[in-house]
Amino acid sequence: MKLKILITETIHECIIPMLEDSGYEVDYLPKIDRAGILSVLANYTGIIMRSKTPADKELISAGKNLKFIARSGAGMDQVDLEFAKNQNITLLNAPEGNRDAVAEHTLGLLLNLINKIRNSDIQVRQKIWDREGNRGVELKHRTFGIIGFGNMGKAVSERLVGFGCKVIAYDKYKSGFGNNNVEEVDLKDVLEKADIVSFHVPLTTETRFYINDDFIKSFKKDIILLNTARGELLPLKSLIKYLKSGKIIAAGLDVLENEKMAKLTDEQEKLMTELFNMNNVLFTPHVGGWTVESYIKISETLGDKIRALNLVKN
Repeated sequence: MKLKILITETIHECIIPMLEDSGYEVDYLPKIDRAGILSVLANYTGIIMRSKTPADKELISAGKNLKFIARSGAGMDQVDLEFAKNQNITLLNAPEGNRDAVAEHTLGLLLNLINKIRNSDIQVRQKIWDREGNRGVELKHRTFGIIGFGNMGKAVSERLVGFGCKVIAYDKYKSGFGNNNVEEVDLKDVLEKADIVSFHVPLTTETRFYINDDFIKSFKKDIILLNTARGELLPLKSLIKYLKSGKIIAAGLDVLENEKMAKLTDEQEKLMTELFNMNNVLFTPHVGGWTVESYIKISETLGDKIRALNLVKN
């Protein structure tokens, strides 16, 4: 009997023949709901998910024969990592698949902000020709700080080479990554030297609301803040407080504390209204890693990692 893999959400289907050619039977059921997953998961060796439902203790326990849980994307915050590991379940994700997309998007947000491209476009459409009011600044003369130097942070540093700016990076859990493109530093150096700060850390209990009041006011300079990681790193209250004070000069946000716009709390609704009225804030709807190319590469990366497990016996 072939080992079976359940795919619970829409992903690029190039992964299906990859897995079938390796001897797996694949059930591609992107419309299945949580109840459906729970009812059938015991039949599967592996599950490939995105963000439809958390892989919590209940779901993992339902997968009595699971050997792996694969996330079609980079973040693993929807998975109970400790419980899965205790069940000897291998955890897979695909940050290699969308790191280029995230890096390019991060730079896109920054260049838009420092050159006031969005504001200029809006004004020109209104026949306002304000050159002085839309004077930009050059990236070359700034220090770009990266917090989190995994796949995404490294890819951002590589994109910055041609701009000639100084790039520094801090990672609590990595060392020895400095090279000709980036200087490895302590957090205190980022807080002291950075003009621009880009966050590329996963969402964990440690990093939830990491970018809080105390953290932001620790920067020596006024900063441009970029977040293409997870919205829950940055509480909206803190963001607004320091945008108003000028400590945060501008912010480029691909992620938000609550991304379900139809389910904002009353407080979040008020805070978002404030942000929407600030022309030094640029939003995108969590699409930093969601390009045409990354959609394919994520599936290819996961397919390669699943095949490397060698679960199918020839």
